[in-house]
Amino acid sequence: MTRSDLETALETAWSRDTSADAANWSEANRAWGQCAVTALIVQDYLGGTLRRGEVGPISHYWNLTPSGDEVDLTRQQFPAGTEITNVTVRTREYVLSHLETARRYQKLARRVEQIVRGRVLAAS
Repeated sequence: MTRSDLETALETAWSRDTSADAANWSEANRAWGQCAVTALIVQDYLGGTLRRGEVGPISHYWNLTPSGDEVDLTRQQFPAGTEITNVTVRTREYVLSHLETARRYQKLARRVEQIVRGRVLAAS
């Protein structure tokens, strides 16, 4: 799976019920509140480590791949030029220890898998 394929599958699968902030999620900003669950799925497919930073009072997650590339598929939820501070590494176990995050991750992972499987079948 290419990064582009994964990005397309995630953007298709994002919804209000996979957002950490369902009240402020919208079709106009589908990435809103999707960072932790998206970072976990990127790690599932591309490997690497989870990064966590802060955008003001908001926690934000993205990935560092084994090749050293930073992959932040939800950065667009913030205005261009937004600074991310207090960057740390988080373990998968830590992120999934939050029960609501684990629930949203499982839901998003199933959707992404169905989308990916559907594309593979369509291409055969």
